[in-house]
Amino acid sequence: MLSRNLDKAREAYKSNNKEASKIVHQQRKHAPEGHNQEQGQYIKSFIYGGLDGIITTFAVVAGVAGAQLSSGIVLIMGFANLIADGLSMAIGDYLSTKAENEFKQSERERELWEVENFPEGEKQELIELYVAKGMDESDAKVVTEIISKNKEAWVDIMMVEELGILEENESPVKNAIVTFISFSVFGFIPLVIYVVAGFTPGIQNFTFLIAIILTGFTLFVLGALKVKFVDKHWFTSGLEMLIVGGIAAASAYGIGILLSGLA
Repeated sequence: MLSRNLDKAREAYKSNNKEASKIVHQQRKHAPEGHNQEQGQYIKSFIYGGLDGIITTFAVVAGVAGAQLSSGIVLIMGFANLIADGLSMAIGDYLSTKAENEFKQSERERELWEVENFPEGEKQELIELYVAKGMDESDAKVVTEIISKNKEAWVDIMMVEELGILEENESPVKNAIVTFISFSVFGFIPLVIYVVAGFTPGIQNFTFLIAIILTGFTLFVLGALKVKFVDKHWFTSGLEMLIVGGIAAASAYGIGILLSGLA
């Protein structure tokens, strides 16, 4: 399948480099486009799973620190959160992806049935959709007649134009695995210094401070990586995620202080 280098196309757009965009369009290559889309989906699950993992785990750490409880309590609650929330996120990702795939397949089967049993009505729908987009009716009829010669392409276009459904082959199991691994790996970052402190007593008085630094740096990096999916500058995206994580941690720390008398 012929496709552009989408990374270079995005870079050209962000820098408003028309010449670079022209070169990207000219340098087409044979590439498994579906595989590239699949990789993009997993990268997205990896980044957002990591963000959820590190924010929720550090919020637990901050709450325990605010209550002035021991490092052992931090590790117990931190790892409990890491496993329980990680599994919850993974299961949720699996179920939502599976449900979305089933809905898309159901709608595709319905659309195919309508094309096979009521082609004239489907043609008229497509003509009306193109006219609504500003196309001349005579041109819309010509385009529709051409499209309707290929049943699979016709259904593909109706899925997008009529239903607004983009058919991407996502694997519920793979999405769940990526989410769990990412959640666990990044969620472990706020806890790693507490594990190290168990073998290095000299840093026990600085564990929370070091956890703040490690977590803040990681949040900024993950936020900056979000620019692959959102139209923002990497610094703005990183700073935004740092602020969001900071608010969550500060809230948990404050609750820990308020409820410390119950411990």
